[in-house]
Amino acid sequence: MTDSSALDPEDRKIVTLARSARARNGVPEGAAVRDETGRTYVAGTVELDSLRLSALRTAVAMAVASGAKSLEAAAVVSGAEAVADEDRAAVRDLGGPATPVLLAGLDGVVHTTVTAG
Repeated sequence: MTDSSALDPEDRKIVTLARSARARNGVPEGAAVRDETGRTYVAGTVELDSLRLSALRTAVAMAVASGAKSLEAAAVVSGAEAVADEDRAAVRDLGGPATPVLLAGLDGVVHTTVTAG
């Protein structure tokens, strides 16, 4: 388990944004990513008949669509025990294999940090 209070303030910020997106939109997951300039992109799970995206893949897509060239970090708030391989791949595609991905429970407490690699 990672002590959320020990997180870098910028990492704590993206966890808070991810948790807020999940709660505000009433979706299973919320996610946020921070690009190379410090801008953040926040998203929730997308579940349409014709389109299904995890919150993290949606946040990465928003970053790309907004012109981000790289990612510094990513966070997802979910009831899942692990970050899905497809989600880590999306972060890796933009941020590289060393990009940290923080996984927090529904309470916002980070319990796992992995790399996108």
